[in-house]
Amino acid sequence: MSVSESQIRDEIVQIAKSIFDRGLTHGSTGNISVSVEDGWLLTPTGASLGNLDPARLSKLDRDGRHISGDAPTKESLLHLAMYQERKGARAVVHLHSTHSVALSLDSELDPEDLLPPLTAYYVMRVGSLPLVPYYAPGDPKLADAIRSWAGKHHAMLLAHHGPVVAGSSLAAAMDAAEELEETAKLFMMLRGRAIRSLSTEQVAALRKKFGTPG
Repeated sequence: MSVSESQIRDEIVQIAKSIFDRGLTHGSTGNISVSVEDGWLLTPTGASLGNLDPARLSKLDRDGRHISGDAPTKESLLHLAMYQERKGARAVVHLHSTHSVALSLDSELDPEDLLPPLTAYYVMRVGSLPLVPYYAPGDPKLADAIRSWAGKHHAMLLAHHGPVVAGSSLAAAMDAAEELEETAKLFMMLRGRAIRSLSTEQVAALRKKFGTPG
């Protein structure tokens, strides 16, 4: 059964409030987009995810042009980059979640893959996590940098900024974004200790069984 645009709008508002209430973003930070039949819906500029109006969500066409609703977030270009590079993406979540941002500041980590495979669910839902170099929010060069990673990775971490995660649905994108944040939190708690990660063989078995997105 197909889901109407009205239902999608309500889902965005519900999930956005949950994100805000649980402290995964704050103030007017973070944004969510979901693909619809004739474009995609996006949270507006300057809006708190804790207090959205479904009727006022921004609507953009497939090329990222604003066609209705409030003005879109200045970070619409990063959402557009993910949709254009990942044809299976139906939703994109961008958070300013605390532990993920902290992870992006750690200069000792490998920018090609920031987190070790600490848990099975991290491997299943995130897989690997590259660091996108810092650009100011809204800078078109940030979208270009995202494009260079998005073909192989559905999740990435923007330096000094926060995670961007695409998914086959809003629920899938949120599951991955939350798993990323919890794994970052776990990693920061264990920093300085000897960590027992999953083995290469265990990771390979999980990827084979569950088809972890790249």
